[in-house]
Amino acid sequence: MKQNSALSSKKEFFAEIIESSLEGFLAQCWEWNFFPSFGSLVQVENKDEVTLGVVTQIQTGSMDPMRYPFPYQKTEDELLNEQPQIFEFLKTTFRVQIVGYLQKDKFYYLLPSKPCKIHAFVKNAKQTTSINFFSKADFLHLLFAFSSQITNLDELLLAVLKQINTQKQLTSQKLDSFCQTFSLLTGNDYRRLKLFLKRVENL
Repeated sequence: MKQNSALSSKKEFFAEIIESSLEGFLAQCWEWNFFPSFGSLVQVENKDEVTLGVVTQIQTGSMDPMRYPFPYQKTEDELLNEQPQIFEFLKTTFRVQIVGYLQKDKFYYLLPSKPCKIHAFVKNAKQTTSINFFSKADFLHLLFAFSSQITNLDELLLAVLKQINTQKQLTSQKLDSFCQTFSLLTGNDYRRLKLFLKRVENL
């Protein structure tokens, strides 16, 4: 991927990295009310590779630690009309667990050799990228490896499956591969898998 084409359309990006480590990053949205979905795949573009990660947490709060949102008992539209300035102090951040990267048109379900740069831009992965990346269940290895940093792994996995299903790509073959990998990574925990599959049926 050429550097010029990688950053050719800035409008596709909506957030900027403010904390970064080898396994993941924290990004702040440019607009507090525009953010990615829980479990969605996002990407960060570098000169020679595209880092891919899953959104594991989203939080909205005040930019100023001395100013807290106050319950006004009014709708958002009413507040926008009467006190639009209160929204200027809000920010939304989200955490991302890196699950692989794309280099020279090949997916690697591994941690990249370097962390993403501070102030690098973040955008939603293209649909074709998401479909091709989630065609294999290999991304589960990194999610399980860093499960201690994820509030609720099973909730995240359900959210990922929902994203795949929204793209109409959750085939029975893909679900079987997902469940086989899930079972192996949980030490063949039959009870956990059974409960998980019951919830998958609702998707």
